[in-house]
Amino acid sequence: MPTKLPIFPGPRTARGAVLAVLLSNADQAGAEPLRGRVTLAAIVRALKRKYHWPIETTSFPSNAPDGRATWATVYSLPPEVIARALDARGRDWLKAAGVA
Repeated sequence: MPTKLPIFPGPRTARGAVLAVLLSNADQAGAEPLRGRVTLAAIVRALKRKYHWPIETTSFPSNAPDGRATWATVYSLPPEVIARALDARGRDWLKAAGVA
């Protein structure tokens, strides 16, 4: 079954903001609050299912600031996906998102 090509969401949406971070391939120290409407995991799930982005998820044990054990999750795109997206219309899309 052929895979569907990724679709770019609106550049000024929460989904667009998350995708812009993934495409920029830059480290992110923190994220703007999503105003309690939706979680980052829900946005990533939508980018995977609705927009067909092959986002990879890695979780590992971590410690919370108060010392409790917890899990941290990192989301990323494979380098070849980033390169193809930028060669398509990704650079212009990032400019519209205010990243580039």
